[in-house]
Amino acid sequence: MPRSGSRPQLYYDLGSPYAYLAVERAESVLGIRPDLRPILIGGIFVLRGEGSWSQTASREVNVAEIERRAEAYGLPPVVWPKGWPNNTLRAMRAVTWIEDPPVAEAFARNAFRRAFRSGRDLSDPEVLAEVATEVGLDPEAMRRGSEEDRIKELLRKRTDEAWELGVRGTPVIVTEGELHYGDDRLEAAAAGFR
Repeated sequence: MPRSGSRPQLYYDLGSPYAYLAVERAESVLGIRPDLRPILIGGIFVLRGEGSWSQTASREVNVAEIERRAEAYGLPPVVWPKGWPNNTLRAMRAVTWIEDPPVAEAFARNAFRRAFRSGRDLSDPEVLAEVATEVGLDPEAMRRGSEEDRIKELLRKRTDEAWELGVRGTPVIVTEGELHYGDDRLEAAAAGFR
């Protein structure tokens, strides 16, 4: 059991394949289900002054590493959405709109699987509607709600708060006040958490 009784936090963006790997494994590695915290990686990129590795010469190396890790972790093969990285702003606003944490978590898990197991583009409103329906949400209510100014501001606020905490990318796992950056740091996070 965790020392303090608090749950670890896992910061993610639905466009991040490394975050997908972390969300898939976190509970089994940590021994407790983490509190999933949606942030906008694009906002983090702006704050740090540099973008994603997916737009650099290291893209192929990272893609191969993600595929290797998925296999090593016993996960299904990664299927990349056409045109990845796709714009996940709409998806991130949708998950931010969901007020019930278990439903938001189910939405995030299903969306990640749509993207990286089925190769579906999370910028497609139809894909998001399918995920919403799967978790018992009204897709049209989600679409309207996620376009509200208060939701846009909430996602910005959460991203800024993550930045202030020290989050510089996704995934980041926070345990006992310590930040662990990357899906491959789950074991280190678990060791410090128990």
